[in-house]
Amino acid sequence: MAGRPDMTVTLVTLLKRRPGMSKADFIAYYETHHRRIGEEVLSGFASRYVRRFLLPADGTDQDHDFDVVLEIDFPDQATMDACFAAMQPPEIMDRIIADEERLFDRARNRVFTVEEHASTLPDPTLAR
Repeated sequence: MAGRPDMTVTLVTLLKRRPGMSKADFIAYYETHHRRIGEEVLSGFASRYVRRFLLPADGTDQDHDFDVVLEIDFPDQATMDACFAAMQPPEIMDRIIADEERLFDRARNRVFTVEEHASTLPDPTLAR
């Protein structure tokens, strides 16, 4: 079903904080500043903008680990394309890039589109 024009398009981006920045400072800056830029440029285009900060289950950060999974939903491919076109003017793109350089190891960013397959599971409260 991937690629249907009437289908929600989800982008998932894996992001790594810049070297030397603590995880606490990274999350605080993202949520108090960079998130607002995202909301501004995505408003009117995206239907969902979610940041999932990754906290290693064993409590140990590894250099190769990513720090956040960013999820953005668009109602369709045309709307996503229009969003990225609207972000291209230099005054917008320069602002995004400058802020990303304060926050991310930009060379590590990885962007994916998602093809979702979901399983229907029984209600866990009824399975006991």
